Amino acid sequence: MAYLILGLILWIGSHLFKRLMPDARARMGNAGKGLVTVLSFAAVGLMIWGYRSAEFIDVWTPPSWTAHLNNLLMLVAVFFLALSHSKGRLRARFRHPMLGSVKIWAVAHLLVNGDLASILLFGGMLAWAVVSVILINRAEPWVSPQPGEPKKDVVAVVMTLVAYGVIVGIHMALGVSPFPG
Repeated sequence: MAYLILGLILWIGSHLFKRLMPDARARMGNAGKGLVTVLSFAAVGLMIWGYRSAEFIDVWTPPSWTAHLNNLLMLVAVFFLALSHSKGRLRARFRHPMLGSVKIWAVAHLLVNGDLASILLFGGMLAWAVVSVILINRAEPWVSPQPGEPKKDVVAVVMTLVAYGVIVGIHMALGVSPFPG
């Protein structure tokens, strides 16, 4: 569990560094980007290692129907992730699609996982995404980008379906079926 918590601290700290200490981050220049990248990879590794090795401590038992809601929310989360890389018409409507994706992903997983490690991991990532949105919104006003071509939205939908299929495949390969039996 300690590695999971350390990973969360590294992730949150490295990602909030720019918002909480903008002058120090600006002085670092491109080296700051490299540092955040290295810390992010280390954080993800620690979170995975810590989560996979954590003792199962049951906090609550989710009802079985939440698996269906999780799958629907995950499709939406993957769409928001695809939207963050899109230049279509829909992209102009959302300021933080990637952080929105993280929030939806975290809520979806909190609905189906009632153990302590899951609550720490997904709850921690949810808290980070919420705080990030608040800090970004306070720091800079949003100017909506010009809407792009509708065909770019179709590309985002195709990216969503492909990515969702890959994610389901990874879960199945790890022995965790996202679909109730």
